[in-house]
Amino acid sequence: MRAKVIIMGAAGRDFHNFNTYFRDNANYEVVAFTATQIPNIEGRKYPASLAGKLYPRGIGIFPEKDLPGLIEKHGVEQCILAYSDLSHIEVMHRASLVNACGADFRLMGGNQTALKAKVPVIAVCAVRTGSGKSQTTRAIAYALRNKGRRVVAVRHPMPYGDLEKQAVQRFATHEDLDKYDCTIEEREEYEPHIDKGIIVYAGVDYEKILRQAEKEADVILWDGGNNDTPFYVPDLHIVVADPFRAEHARLYYPGETNIRMADVVIINKVDTANPKDVETVKEIVEDLNPKAKVITAASPLTVSDPKAIKGKSVLVIEDGPTVTHGEMKFGAGFIAAQKAGAKKIVDPRPFAVNSIKETFGKYRHLENVLPAMGYGNHQVKDLQDTINAATCDVVVSGTPIDLNRVLKANKPIIRVTYELQVLGEPRLEDLLARF
Repeated sequence: MRAKVIIMGAAGRDFHNFNTYFRDNANYEVVAFTATQIPNIEGRKYPASLAGKLYPRGIGIFPEKDLPGLIEKHGVEQCILAYSDLSHIEVMHRASLVNACGADFRLMGGNQTALKAKVPVIAVCAVRTGSGKSQTTRAIAYALRNKGRRVVAVRHPMPYGDLEKQAVQRFATHEDLDKYDCTIEEREEYEPHIDKGIIVYAGVDYEKILRQAEKEADVILWDGGNNDTPFYVPDLHIVVADPFRAEHARLYYPGETNIRMADVVIINKVDTANPKDVETVKEIVEDLNPKAKVITAASPLTVSDPKAIKGKSVLVIEDGPTVTHGEMKFGAGFIAAQKAGAKKIVDPRPFAVNSIKETFGKYRHLENVLPAMGYGNHQVKDLQDTINAATCDVVVSGTPIDLNRVLKANKPIIRVTYELQVLGEPRLEDLLARF
């Protein structure tokens, strides 16, 4: 008898764990995936073409709220938690629910799921979503490329569309973003790399992605998502910590796992954070992983037109995941608007429509910023309508992409960008040189 399994996920780690451990494993039958965090990813199927010979009908994807009924219906023996950015308390709430339904609760480690590459891998992960992985990955890519190395970034999955078509994706141009009908969330991660000439891979089947990426890379950069652990075995594991959420380094899953695994911990945003919070992060790293090298860094902001903000009424847009399940109340856009002398930062909630209004209902800590939600064309339209309904002079966008490429706003959008700036010793270049 095959043990019946449900994989609890959010269209990323769940599919990877299935592909690497369960797909061809005759000891298990995965009867369902459940989905949360990301809107509109349930109600689909993991297709038979990706699921393998043991699953000729594919595997259904259901909302996580259906979990108790699914356990009872299928006589499920194990539930695998396979998504990230959860507090330890939230993890144990889910474990308690699963155990109360009679099933085992399981967390899988890298020995079972991490793939070994034929070329060196540098992994960039984080303690929480929004810590600064993207600018760290870019900084590493530029440093390696300046040394003559061919660098390819492989991004943690965000397959929110047709899973068969998204099995292996290669992004080298802006036209590739349109080709794969990328969401705003995907563009936020891919576009800055493309702008600097870095090839990006992503998708669903990370074994196939790895084998293709190896052919054009001297070094692969694992560009992590949320605070998840790497899908590839890293030769150098860099973890970014955020002093704005200092205690989260030991309170969130699997961020604490990353801290314990890290070769290097970069404490980012020290230029804007409270120095006491920076020290708290250092103490936590020393406690959890005293062998890790610790680097401090800033992410200085560049505003495309600061004069357009001064004395004006401003609507601030921030990177969606950072301020939603990442739980930040603000991001780079809010800080930039304040520094540029905005007269007023507008509360976006009265202007929110449809799915954007629902987002504010779900994430009640948000008050002064509008998350750049864009999981599908309908939500991009809702975001556009919210922006255009807002009573303000200008929009300040802290999301990494140019929103003008995906929507039509009736007011100017001032972009805020940021890059990593390592402070003091050891320098990032020195660590990479030794690597």
